[in-house]
Amino acid sequence: MKKIITIAGSNSQKSINKSLLAYTASLLENVENIPIDLNDYVLPFYGVDFENENGIPTAVKRLDELFDTADGFIVSLAEHNGSYAAVFKNTIDWLSRVNMKVWREKPMLLMATSPGGRGGATVLQSASAYFPFMGASITDTFSLPSFYDNFNDGKINDESLKGDILSKINKFQAIIN
Repeated sequence: MKKIITIAGSNSQKSINKSLLAYTASLLENVENIPIDLNDYVLPFYGVDFENENGIPTAVKRLDELFDTADGFIVSLAEHNGSYAAVFKNTIDWLSRVNMKVWREKPMLLMATSPGGRGGATVLQSASAYFPFMGASITDTFSLPSFYDNFNDGKINDESLKGDILSKINKFQAIIN
């Protein structure tokens, strides 16, 4: 059975990206979903001086080993001031110190949502340009705008957006199988 790692780029307990990710993962068939909660990997802020004095934190090594087992990734990014949430960026910075190809050249469905009408479009654009340098093979991107209007009862309620995510999940699933 294929293993998919799902990560919400947020440490909020009420993250709308975690909600979108849980819904998206429920659409997958015949895969083992390995959800990553960044709150389970509390890390110091990356700095070369810290690394030289203390080495790579054990939590980073555990996460890196988990990434080795993945057949693909689904990542849903929170957008903070047009960029990644600090907790996500810090995690990626640490992981890149173990393996610069953080995403292992594996397929990735890249997503974002926000309360606003752009649905995290700025962070999606940034990640789409940057993640391939870190070993992501991005199969597609998905933006869910106006989260609170388009997502209720644990699912996307807009038919057009629902069709879009289903199409992108099917494409992702075909690539990993």
